[in-house]
Amino acid sequence: MEDQLLVVNCGSSSLKLAVFDQDRRKLVSVLAERLNTDEASARISGTAETIPLPDNGSYERVLAALVEALKTRGILCQNPVAIGHRVVHGGETFRGAALIDDQVVAAIDHCASLAPLHNPVNLAGIAATRALYPEVPQVAVFDTAFHQTLPPRAFRYALPETYYRDWAVRRYGFHGTSHYFMAQEAARLLARTPDTTSIISAHLGNGCSVAAIRNGRSVDTSMGLTPLEGLVMGTRSGDVDPSLFDYLAGKGLSAAEVHEALNKQSGLLGLSGESNDMRTLCDLAEQGHSGAALAIDVFCFRLARYLGAMTASLTALDALVFTGGIGENSARVRQQTVEHLSLLGITLNSVANARNGADTEGRINAAESRYPVLVIPTNEERVIAEEAQRLAQSSQSHSPD
Repeated sequence: MEDQLLVVNCGSSSLKLAVFDQDRRKLVSVLAERLNTDEASARISGTAETIPLPDNGSYERVLAALVEALKTRGILCQNPVAIGHRVVHGGETFRGAALIDDQVVAAIDHCASLAPLHNPVNLAGIAATRALYPEVPQVAVFDTAFHQTLPPRAFRYALPETYYRDWAVRRYGFHGTSHYFMAQEAARLLARTPDTTSIISAHLGNGCSVAAIRNGRSVDTSMGLTPLEGLVMGTRSGDVDPSLFDYLAGKGLSAAEVHEALNKQSGLLGLSGESNDMRTLCDLAEQGHSGAALAIDVFCFRLARYLGAMTASLTALDALVFTGGIGENSARVRQQTVEHLSLLGITLNSVANARNGADTEGRINAAESRYPVLVIPTNEERVIAEEAQRLAQSSQSHSPD
């Protein structure tokens, strides 16, 4: 049980821990949900057991309760060798993972205005684990860092220069840890090296984004200043005309109400009027529900448009890659999306697609397809564990005797 790695992912109402061994194999995870409510609960993966949580839902108390539960069950060692944290926004400050100290904490806090719903809770998790493990190296892994290689033509908005210079208004991109993992895994499956592999990666879940990755480096992506830009998502609208704010203000809606609608009432949920869950929508569409069918159609068409747009940032394409809950599991979405890409010569093998690539090492394209198409399960937690281990070892090797 020695040499374990702990990964922490704090959300606004949830907290997830994962324990890895020194070879980055996940041993267990625990998810605490509905924090700060009377229904708060936590469960260890693979069991039906519920872990009691303290009435005061502070991250420090919840983390302490979860860590103690893992220790008493013999799952977690006394002190992990490193702790990795998912942090949503690193702005232009962080181009990679960072060993956490007071300066890094201050820099993450400085970026909080760019992700007010995410960075503060990420910082709360960091503060809680630093209090629990003051001597253990801790590492921040940023959703935005992988996209810091975007060229200015891809990350700048056509806005006054002062907006970028004074307020850091630009496109940042998100899901970077997942897109990075896709680049590594696609290269492995294609028997290439990451620095010679170019792919288009589609991360499709409740949040969705695509990325153009050229020779292992992100050169374009669909999300922007915030995770709202780009594709249709579970409850997020994706791209809309910016004048929509003025138009809806004329209808009596405040900016806060429009923001709430675009982030929490739109996307698949708004189009269907039923659900933000693609599985539910596919079932409803098969039963003849027109709203569900429309939601799927818009989702796939907008996705295909963005996939086509990503080719402008590439000079070669080695594979189209699907990942995330929808990308990994929805044969209908993949098929319906690829049907819009006939000009690119991409076609699917219907049997392999229906099996999510289970028997074909993730490959679901037809033999005659111009480009390979892969389904790769994402593993962001493993990337965070690897980065935590790497930076912890590096800090120890450079520390004075």
